[in-house]
Amino acid sequence: MTTSTASTASTHTTTRSINQVGVVGLGKVGELVAGLLADAGFKVIGYDARPRTGLRFETGELDVADAGALQEALRGVDAVLSCLPYDRNIEVAEAAAAVGCHYFDLTEDVPTTARVIELAATHPEVAFVPQCGLAPGLIGIVGASLAQGFDTIRSIELKVGALPQNPTGLLGYAFNWSAEGVVNEYLNDCEVLRSGRRQMVPAMEEKERVVIGGIELEAALTSGGLGTMCQTYEGRVQRLDYKTMRYPGHFEQMHFLFDELGLRDRREDVGAMLVAAKPPVNDDIVYLHAAVEGCKDGQPFRENFVRGYKPIELPDGEGATRTWRAISWTTAASAVAVVELVADGRLPVAGFVRQEDIALADLISTHTGRLFADHGRIS
Repeated sequence: MTTSTASTASTHTTTRSINQVGVVGLGKVGELVAGLLADAGFKVIGYDARPRTGLRFETGELDVADAGALQEALRGVDAVLSCLPYDRNIEVAEAAAAVGCHYFDLTEDVPTTARVIELAATHPEVAFVPQCGLAPGLIGIVGASLAQGFDTIRSIELKVGALPQNPTGLLGYAFNWSAEGVVNEYLNDCEVLRSGRRQMVPAMEEKERVVIGGIELEAALTSGGLGTMCQTYEGRVQRLDYKTMRYPGHFEQMHFLFDELGLRDRREDVGAMLVAAKPPVNDDIVYLHAAVEGCKDGQPFRENFVRGYKPIELPDGEGATRTWRAISWTTAASAVAVVELVADGRLPVAGFVRQEDIALADLISTHTGRLFADHGRIS
């Protein structure tokens, strides 16, 4: 393992349970996660499969398939935040459990989270906090925080759309996020609450029209976005679901691709085709739409939280700044804010921590979470 060292500015003086954090995977989001952790006062070491130099935090080369090397790397940190593809997170979680460091990830993958829950039950001395991204993650924090203000809850409706600001073509989309993750969301069945009970229903169904700031969108059910919320709210909420937002006509085209052309069993091929057809763009936008219906003070009421987050400039060391895509900074900021809350003792420092147990007010009070308060309001 080789390392290169860069200076890290510390801006936090409170005694913390977490001081040094390992970030595994320095891709689209991981590099920003590491930088934001450094800005929040943590000592950071970032690990990647290829050598990375010239970054403003310490780096190391690491093959996560090498269980021994992975455990050795994690022995030197208090916590690890995995920014790897969904299918590599379990290896990191198991290594964290083996060496006794806190674990965080960005996954939307249900089997991965199920394994993390198992590890938390058998290793109760550290915190296991998966699903710290946007959906699951931030959108669940928003929805649960809205629900706190209701006497009784009829429905919780959660929606996220990561989109190009200036769409073209029939798909109206750009793959700024993992193509494999998007395809899985479109094809895997979705867990929902209907009549207060958990059910599995097909993805890309129950389409509805959504208008945000005068922009017309469509939303349809997709998998993974609720995390553990169905278990948490079963029997307490009549209807709970998560939908992905796209520009009108997108899901019709996806049905054509998967069903008319019979490509449901060729996920990897479809992902490659879609990225080639709709590559990433810098001018993206992330829409969040959360709504809770129920009764407040004995009266029916609906409360909405609607935001649109665009790319922003963030510090990049030595007085420089760098512009980050909306999907990157919103995902990274949510995850880093959760690490701050655990480190500062405002969330449990042991056991499994659900995203819906995190208060939005607490999240945006952190050094990193304030970004959500400073950006995203829709007139």
